[in-house]
Amino acid sequence: MQFRDLHRQYEAMKAEMDEAMLNVVASGAYIMGPQVDELEQQLADYVGAKHCISCANGTDALRLALMALGLGSGDAVFVPDFTFFATAEAVASLGIRPVFVDVDSDTYNMDVTDLDRKWQQTCAAGHAPAAVIAVDLFGRPADYDRLADFCNKKRVPLIEDGAQGFGGSIGGRRACSFGHIGTTSFFPAKPLGCYGDGGALFTDDDYIADMLRSLRVHGKGRDKYDNVRLGLNSRLDTLQAAVLQVKLRHFDSELQAVNRVAAKYNQLLQGKVQLPKIPDGVVSSWAQYTIQVEKRDEMQARLKAAGIPSMVYYPRTMSRQTAFSHLGQHPCPVADALSHTVLSLPMHPYMTDEEIEFVASSIC
Repeated sequence: MQFRDLHRQYEAMKAEMDEAMLNVVASGAYIMGPQVDELEQQLADYVGAKHCISCANGTDALRLALMALGLGSGDAVFVPDFTFFATAEAVASLGIRPVFVDVDSDTYNMDVTDLDRKWQQTCAAGHAPAAVIAVDLFGRPADYDRLADFCNKKRVPLIEDGAQGFGGSIGGRRACSFGHIGTTSFFPAKPLGCYGDGGALFTDDDYIADMLRSLRVHGKGRDKYDNVRLGLNSRLDTLQAAVLQVKLRHFDSELQAVNRVAAKYNQLLQGKVQLPKIPDGVVSSWAQYTIQVEKRDEMQARLKAAGIPSMVYYPRTMSRQTAFSHLGQHPCPVADALSHTVLSLPMHPYMTDEEIEFVASSIC
């Protein structure tokens, strides 16, 4: 059994995928070929954003967002304490101070009450709050009604880290459209993944979009040999764009399928473990299906013995990363607790009922 079965996905799309990749190989347009522009428009239309700017990976997408907003040394940016390292790494790599915010125990996403608390502590310590990065963890969009209201009142931009959230929605509005800038990742195991690394940013702001297009290619101006600012070398290559075009055509059916898998898990595991909670009006893209169990090591060992893969996202919070030990951040008790109880089960659009039932029968 595969944790996320990319082999089955390829077999389901093989004819389309092979043709798309061979067309790129035959064209010779390997960098910024026509498929890149086409994909950006298709992604913008799907998300409901005015602009989509592709880039090399999801981490670069976050760095580019911060750079386009003009943030740097002396600024403080708030990030969830329970997330993948890249969210805070992108902040710190630009000399910005990451401030870690606790999360909600049911949604795993940023707790706005603790965000307000950490804001006050940050100001009292003499640091300058400059932005908030919310993460759509495990595929569920964050609480953007409250987050947007908070950021508007504080007059700081909201960045949506939708690396795991692409395809999710709140009230019909799709992930990556909620912040002043939205970002995502096309790492192969993500809800929409390519065959290497890739990422994208979304915005309705014309100025920010122009900045991003410049920054992703060494800060180029109108002439590519006139560099008007310092940027990155962060382009999505044509082959990955072609792969994503094929997958995007199948994405809605895959989204329906993973929600079917999640519903089946919920039915079979009800009362056995703490289940992920998705309220009415919210759709998750189920980057991971994550339960909470008290004796996690025992559970994981039992699953492994049965041939069932499982993963722990994440066993160490951001504030407890060695790289951030010098910051002396205030504790985040919910994030700490989750780091000892979360366990992610196999989840992908091609799981059969028999496989779901086998996994669920091994959970006790």
